Amino acid sequence: MAYSLPANAAIFTTMPDAPNPLAVFDRRALRRHRERAASRSGFGFLFEDAAEQLLDRLDDIRRVFPIALDLGCRDGFLTRRLAARHGVERIIAADLAPRFLARTEGVRLAADPELLPFAPESFDLVVSALALHWVNDLPGTLLQLRRALRPDGLLLVSLLGGETLTELRAALMEAELAAEGGVSPRVSPFALLRDLGGLLQRAGFALPVVDSHVVTATYPDALALMRDLRGMGESNAVAERRRSFSRRATIARAAALYAERFAGGDGRIPATFEILTLTAWAPHAAQPQPVRPGSGKTRLAEALGAAERPAGEKVPR
Repeated sequence: MAYSLPANAAIFTTMPDAPNPLAVFDRRALRRHRERAASRSGFGFLFEDAAEQLLDRLDDIRRVFPIALDLGCRDGFLTRRLAARHGVERIIAADLAPRFLARTEGVRLAADPELLPFAPESFDLVVSALALHWVNDLPGTLLQLRRALRPDGLLLVSLLGGETLTELRAALMEAELAAEGGVSPRVSPFALLRDLGGLLQRAGFALPVVDSHVVTATYPDALALMRDLRGMGESNAVAERRRSFSRRATIARAAALYAERFAGGDGRIPATFEILTLTAWAPHAAQPQPVRPGSGKTRLAEALGAAERPAGEKVPR
């Protein structure tokens, strides 16, 4: 189903009534977490860093993008920055949490990134900062975004990668195993850099590029880190998570292990966040095309000024 987009309106879509038994993430829990985060301030440093990375990449592209989608807009930081750019005429700000949309101006849409209500070829640009690591079907979401882009439209997405919170994951796992004799999912699974280029190609994107950068934040202790994750709306929403409250002894043991293993000389603990940035284009005939294998007319050895030898032949010393 596709919606028209009036100039100044908020359109609210519905969540699925029945939970998906195969889902990795609990979408209703995720929405509650984001709604809670929207009522707080002072926890946006990671999101703003990721948004700045996307804007830097946009600076390198000499194109205008009249109609853009900011998917997972949170409080509108990236939306406002895009609105100030030359050539951007209209931005649709979309988020899972209506409370975040209340902090954003312009055309707003409450929508789950897994069920995007856009007609084909609606946008010249789609940006998304740290939202898509929570989708259950990332290939499906990427496919929806490719269809929503006009030919030669640009996708700029960042999401948390597999090196994120490795310290917290290790401390919680060891503490829970020691205190309770087993482990439950406490930190979300994240995408790996090596997989994302293939996912973009499977979704039909052209010219995909994926890169990584690491942000390391420091905290006085593990409890402060957990409070920050809660304030960001990034606390545990894994569908198979333990639903009861964590034992105090388990959390205390995890905090002690974290400090013991990872604290610096000043006593503060580091928290690693790997941000993966995806750049890709909706296909268009004018884009550079890969050449057919074997169609080259110059041998590599000639270009390098080197002697060519049969495979397996040893190089004389």
